[in-house]
Amino acid sequence: MMFEAFRQRLGSIIGGFDAAQAHRRLRGFRASRAHVNTLIAASGDTITARARWLVRNNGYAANAVESFASNVVGDGIKPSSTMTDAAKKEELQALWLAWTDDADAEGLTDFYGLQRRAAREVYLAGEVFLRIRPRRAEDGLTVPLQLQMLPAEMLPLDMNRTLPGSGLIRQGIEFDGIGRRVAYHFLRRHPGDLTDPGLAGETVRVPAADVIHVLDPVEAGQLRGVSRFAPAIVKLFTLDLYDDAELERKKIAAMFAMFITSPAPETPLEPTEEDLEVEPGQVVRLDPGEDVSTPATPDSGGTYEPFQYRTLLQIAAALGVPYGYLTGDTAKGNFSNTRISLIEFRRRISAWQHGVLVYQLCRAVWVRWMDTAVLSGSIELPGYDRQRRQYQACAWLPTKWDWIDPMKDASAEILQIEAGLKSRSQALSERGYDAEQVDREIAAERRRELALGLDFRRPGSPAQGPSGGAAQDADQDSAKNDEADEADDTGDEKPDPKEGA
Repeated sequence: MMFEAFRQRLGSIIGGFDAAQAHRRLRGFRASRAHVNTLIAASGDTITARARWLVRNNGYAANAVESFASNVVGDGIKPSSTMTDAAKKEELQALWLAWTDDADAEGLTDFYGLQRRAAREVYLAGEVFLRIRPRRAEDGLTVPLQLQMLPAEMLPLDMNRTLPGSGLIRQGIEFDGIGRRVAYHFLRRHPGDLTDPGLAGETVRVPAADVIHVLDPVEAGQLRGVSRFAPAIVKLFTLDLYDDAELERKKIAAMFAMFITSPAPETPLEPTEEDLEVEPGQVVRLDPGEDVSTPATPDSGGTYEPFQYRTLLQIAAALGVPYGYLTGDTAKGNFSNTRISLIEFRRRISAWQHGVLVYQLCRAVWVRWMDTAVLSGSIELPGYDRQRRQYQACAWLPTKWDWIDPMKDASAEILQIEAGLKSRSQALSERGYDAEQVDREIAAERRRELALGLDFRRPGSPAQGPSGGAAQDADQDSAKNDEADEADDTGDEKPDPKEGA
């Protein structure tokens, strides 16, 4: 304390940064110098519990977490192998698609559903764990591998100790002498699940190779995650209390329709008559001396709506979602500012998709899945042991964003492609599609249209081609076939242009 007082006094004498001074305006501003790991160990469980309570009971909180998870994952962030062998690539993609239905060890969803649940948990609790569970061949899975999702509460924050040798356990994570994660010490049962008959507090050591830890670290050296709700919990909870108080006040005020004032009775203890029931169109006759008055019910005032709006703006900023996504209120914004907020939100979501979910979850699952598929004989990839990295090369394609202004956005993208500023493959990848697969589907459609004499391409389209369409191509091909058949029937051959020369 003495050193801190001396340091502050010295800082006030030297001057410099006003933010570090201890003058009147900042006298009560005492920021903690503890590392984020210390703060999470002290209050992480409480923050997560409060965030889960808000999501269960507060509409704004529930809407925020669902909006974030839906925008991050959508229909799923899907892999597209970069394998050059088209036949093997198609076989690999088909095997992956079949396995996605077997991915969840609980059997509640598929792999893309696990992605959404993982994004939801990371937003809500700051982290989530997926345990890789190898299975036996007789289990009948497409590839003998499944994933078990474990919430953040399953890894105790208070487990810290030094191990024999050079290892140590910090917040439930075991490290070796050079700081590598070698194992996770999970609880066998959830500490808050009283329906589980397992032993409370009993832990099991799981090798790090079998655990995928997904978190979005906010500070260097951070070991465990912190809820995205942390900066918004206080305002969400107090705003909820304020709304409840306003609702209760209006409800109580609405209970009284009118008050009847009568002269004092001769006998003070004389029982009053029954209450007067008021009906529409009713004519009421009062006794002499009685008077009727209606209560002046207090209104919420003109400050209620602006106060709510500004508070919800602060909550939306803290949660990282646009105001309209948080509240469902589209009346507050016009097209221009809504477009700006959506572009910024999508940029953040794209960074989170590739920097967190793809890097930590999707790539780890893909690598382990391919190794298991080859070793189990589910697919044959010649030279896989020597070219493992080449076979595992993969692009992950998020769900496409819906266009804000479809006509203008599509026209602008067509101009970019025609000007060489963007490739079709890039444009298709941004929509979550594999360019090679799309090209195969287009070629198949063109062949079918050609056989049926159809053409659904608009005139002047770059896909139309110089020949003028599928119908004209069909006529030309038919004429060529007729000439060839006629030459075969007559035995005549067409003269060679070189011989004529």
